[in-house]
Amino acid sequence: MTDAPTEREGEGTFSKLRRRKVVQWSLAYAAAAWTLLQVIEYLGETYSWPPAIRQIVTPALALGSLLVLVLAWYHGDKGDQRVSRPEFAILATIVAFVGGTLWWYVSRMDESTWIAETNRPAIKYATPTDTRPSIAVLPFENRSAKQDDAFFVDGVHDDILTQLTKIGAMKVIARTSVEQFRDTKLTTKEIGKKLGVTRVLEGGVQRAGDRVRVTVQLIDATTDAHLWAESYDRELTAANIFAIQSEVAAAVSGALKTTLTSAEAARVNAIPTQSLVAWESYQLGKQRMAKRTSAALAEAEAFFRRSIELDPRFALAYVGLADTLTLQVTYAGAPRDTTYAKADEAAGRALEIDPNLGEAWASSAYIATERGEFDQAEPMFRRAIELNPNYATAYLWFSAMFDYSDRRNDALVYAQRSAELDPLSAIINLVLGKQLGKVGRFDEAEARFRRAIEIDPSMPNLYMFSGLLKAYVQDRIADGIPFLEKAAELDPGAPLYQFWLALLYLDIGDDVQARRVIESARQHWPSRPGLLGVTAALDLDQGDMAAVHEGAERLLALDARASYPLQLLRNADLQAGRPAVARARYASAYPELLGAEPPRTADFNWVVAIDLVPVLQRTGESERAGMLLDRSEDAIKAIPRLGILTFEGYGIADVQIHALRGEKAKALAALREAEKAGWRGRYWRYFRDLDPALASIRNEPEFKAVFTDIERDMARQRAELAKRPKDAPLDVGAASR
Repeated sequence: MTDAPTEREGEGTFSKLRRRKVVQWSLAYAAAAWTLLQVIEYLGETYSWPPAIRQIVTPALALGSLLVLVLAWYHGDKGDQRVSRPEFAILATIVAFVGGTLWWYVSRMDESTWIAETNRPAIKYATPTDTRPSIAVLPFENRSAKQDDAFFVDGVHDDILTQLTKIGAMKVIARTSVEQFRDTKLTTKEIGKKLGVTRVLEGGVQRAGDRVRVTVQLIDATTDAHLWAESYDRELTAANIFAIQSEVAAAVSGALKTTLTSAEAARVNAIPTQSLVAWESYQLGKQRMAKRTSAALAEAEAFFRRSIELDPRFALAYVGLADTLTLQVTYAGAPRDTTYAKADEAAGRALEIDPNLGEAWASSAYIATERGEFDQAEPMFRRAIELNPNYATAYLWFSAMFDYSDRRNDALVYAQRSAELDPLSAIINLVLGKQLGKVGRFDEAEARFRRAIEIDPSMPNLYMFSGLLKAYVQDRIADGIPFLEKAAELDPGAPLYQFWLALLYLDIGDDVQARRVIESARQHWPSRPGLLGVTAALDLDQGDMAAVHEGAERLLALDARASYPLQLLRNADLQAGRPAVARARYASAYPELLGAEPPRTADFNWVVAIDLVPVLQRTGESERAGMLLDRSEDAIKAIPRLGILTFEGYGIADVQIHALRGEKAKALAALREAEKAGWRGRYWRYFRDLDPALASIRNEPEFKAVFTDIERDMARQRAELAKRPKDAPLDVGAASR
């Protein structure tokens, strides 16, 4: 054998190519590549593969032809030559070039190419893994003579657990998860398996007069072997309680062979308050706050304020106050701006007292998140996690920040990390379910909601999200309404549940019940934006345009960027021939869409961008209108059609885009597709009757047929709801483990 093909004197280039079968090899490769592309095209259509697969394979096959040419040149003549050094160098160079080119190409591909044609995001969601030594601190036994000491025992347990969370070298399961095993009959092995830990700490507390006794033992969850035990008998003072907690944390760290840094040791050994009464009031506040009802949050606020009165330098009490105030905006309808200002002041005071308090950094970050200050929030969240790597709430709220800033992959990852640290927390399972829903994984979301209800059937917002998933994802509004009624029953002091209940009645076509709920709710919350929005929708259905415009103006006074009142006032302006007035209103609310620079569509403003297009078409700005449609079309490719909450799915935005471009056939086909998928939409009658974006197709027979089918479906569901006994149990189902 030779190292290179045999050369012949006087042989021309074409003769060499023919002798070495370069042309034949190239044609054979081209035929095989074409066949492979056809197979991929067929499989892609059959199984709804994302476009990215086809867009990568095509250039890869084209670049692969270089390898075929080289192999043919060296081996096409006899087919048995050894690989020579020059050939190896050429092949290596081509492989590096092809790999580098494909990497460059893939890294610059638009995210939408990774979206399957089913509209479900095909992002590579990471599943966090934690390999650190792990421990669960089970609820301590109350060994005191008084049952009233139970809250004290729980406070000692909670503080020991909190001290351990500050040690970054170990994974510590949060309190809400271990609480599920109070008075359990399960073995240590079973508990360890359910919580995903290798060690379990058990203990008991006895308070008698001016003495306190704390006993603890560390158990190997895989073997049931007792690894370490200790008893602490001290005078009952705040300093002694914190000293016991610090000693336990250090002993556990040693038993798990983890390293306690000097900074962690300083945080673990810190004494947050010298007032035992202030500490007790703080513990009572935390226990109330965990219930997440409007009444319990009000009680928690009182306990935290009392704790601060007793010790104005108790930083954790300020954190508790900040968190309770923040939660009251969502769960109790507290005014946003003033409440967040008070919460921010409390969190800031906590950081003044203790700049290394991870919980305070997390609270400040969450307040910044709720204000839309994401650039400020992100570094604060990272600082919180650095100071307390096991603080599940920090990961939970960080997930919310990523969610609000439309970074859904990060939002899901951090929700998963939060669930790893607190797997049996109802609220964390709820949030993880919400994040799963936002990426179209609705079955998994429903399973999380079910699990959350099993964990804490008294938490009202669990029923709300379960009901909304049934209503807006599964097209079962009749099944969703009883869940919202349950949520409103569990917490009558929260306007959020009244809003969604009224909206479901409105969408199912029962305006009487919707009006009943709204009028009752507005007696308590006359200026709540959501309730004003549903009221405007009801007034719109009944043709009371004066009331509609009044409600829209009130809504915009509360939130100048609220999309629904902008829609309503835009419609009036367009009907009156005042497109310039509507444009000015949008320019004030969304300058990023109408400034000198190219429009920026991000987060959820693609909804507003689509609403703005009919205005721009009337003002003669067709180029900018087209840009907004293009940007909006790109935005909706990354999200599912259906969503649990408003704007989590794109609904019929594709229908609007096609209609505004004059693509009637595409618009009608997309509308039918949406109807078959189960879209019924928030205020679906508005789209049927009034949305200017759909004006070009509103009189088409197919348009009318689609909405006739939706009306028929709503009539069927109203009949089902009417037949449902008032005392019928909710169909919660069983959560998959």
